[in-house]
Amino acid sequence: MTTTKVDFSSVGWGSVEWTNLVTLYLRAYESRSPRPILGDHAAAEAVDRIDYDFKRIHRAAQPWGNQFLVALRAKKLDDWTADFVRRHPDAVVLHLGCGLDTRAFRIDRPPTARWFDLDQPGVIELRSGLYDETDTYRMIGSSVTDPGWLDQVPTGRPTLVVAEGLLMYVTESEVRELLARVTDRFGNGELLFDTLSPAGPRLSKMFTKGIVKWGIRDAREVGAWGVGLQFVEQASALAGYESIPFTPQRLVYRLIYATPMRNYDVVNRFAF
Repeated sequence: MTTTKVDFSSVGWGSVEWTNLVTLYLRAYESRSPRPILGDHAAAEAVDRIDYDFKRIHRAAQPWGNQFLVALRAKKLDDWTADFVRRHPDAVVLHLGCGLDTRAFRIDRPPTARWFDLDQPGVIELRSGLYDETDTYRMIGSSVTDPGWLDQVPTGRPTLVVAEGLLMYVTESEVRELLARVTDRFGNGELLFDTLSPAGPRLSKMFTKGIVKWGIRDAREVGAWGVGLQFVEQASALAGYESIPFTPQRLVYRLIYATPMRNYDVVNRFAF
């Protein structure tokens, strides 16, 4: 990770890059909890080096409760990722729609594993000011729906593909095409991703100009799409709320978890 101060003043308020910055801030904020769930200290280090109006982001991000929303989901995906690279030390890990996420540095990955972070070119340009590429870590600037980026990722190794907070922003047909390309390109591995309920696109039309394009009642249905995926397990993105260190927030999450809203955002694990 680089150590110089990085100017993010070009990041427009409400842009995709701004959303990535908010998520990074929330993870950094949560890392300073007395008993952090995710403990993303790499995010905290990154935020400390970014020149941006974080006081304004703090007001918009509402970290009082939202810090745990991002931390709980990321922790489950981190645990599955760590399990995969433990079992496959020669793995290739491909993080689609990586944003400014620091998963590549949070995970204790063996030196024989190779990691690729992929996002839009503008996002990767920002990442490049924060994180350094190495022989085993690379960044790829491309739209996830452009099949050309696949040629930059080696085959012949067990492959883990992670898509956190991504697939709901593309259409179902694009999701199907992406999953088919991934399973066709890589011989064997796992796919980790989260999904929103069908209410996601409907609510998005009302509140966020329809940026959420895909929702699904139960992601296990993906196993019947004919793209070579076999369901392994799934969990609510709120699972593990019991570990929230503050009583008021823990009670709020407990109440939400007791309702159907616990399945609004679900993390899923498939093998191929």
